[in-house]
Amino acid sequence: MSIEMDSVTQSKIQQLQLYEHQMQALLMEKQSLQVDLNETTNASVEVKKTRDDVYKVLGNVMLKVDKPSILQELEDKKKLLQIRINALEKQEHLQEEKAEKLRKELSSFLQKKP
Repeated sequence: MSIEMDSVTQSKIQQLQLYEHQMQALLMEKQSLQVDLNETTNASVEVKKTRDDVYKVLGNVMLKVDKPSILQELEDKKKLLQIRINALEKQEHLQEEKAEKLRKELSSFLQKKP
């Protein structure tokens, strides 16, 4: 049994696919930021543990930096990454709500069709 879909239903299905695609893109970006956050956290831990000189790579150059300034820079980067992750999680949640609402609409509409 095939169900012929009107243009409104097709449009809603396309919108749902778009929401799901956007959620996947948000998830990938969030995962990338989480990897960066983990690397930054690990770097901060290593800098705190070392008694040796600390170096920072800038392009093709390695520069000696003082420990307090690099620790502050790493902490600032961690805060910024966490803010961006939180913002992405909010966007992800909103997209999920929109998609779920649309899924319910489509489900009830398709169940009513003969």
